[in-house]
Amino acid sequence: MAGAAGGKDVYEYALLRVVPRVERGECINAGVLVYCRARSLVTARTHLDEGRLLALDPAADAAAVRAALSAVERVCAGGRAAGQAARDDAGRRFRWLVAPRSTVVQPGPVHTGLTVDPVAEAERLLDVLVR
Repeated sequence: MAGAAGGKDVYEYALLRVVPRVERGECINAGVLVYCRARSLVTARTHLDEGRLLALDPAADAAAVRAALSAVERVCAGGRAAGQAARDDAGRRFRWLVAPRSTVVQPGPVHTGLTVDPVAEAERLLDVLVR
């Protein structure tokens, strides 16, 4: 069911940032999380630019970063692949994923928008903000 704003639903999104050396605070955008309450949807799209990662930290473990990004996608997808988060609804999974943490893959601040298609919006945001 679409929202009242011209058939558009409210959605929230956050960037996924890779901070290879937390003490330096430098980061690259590597993904986007999108949550749409009206559609009970949480989704992630990721893209790791390994060259940019290694420019920030030549010793960065790109395979480990890819694994962490893949884990975020699995939590968003729900089901058995989400592990313990599988029991949570889309909103709880999104809130857990955007909670601040001191790891190599960190969420950015949450922003809002309106969309008719939150899945397409995730792709658009990935193109505009990550790639």
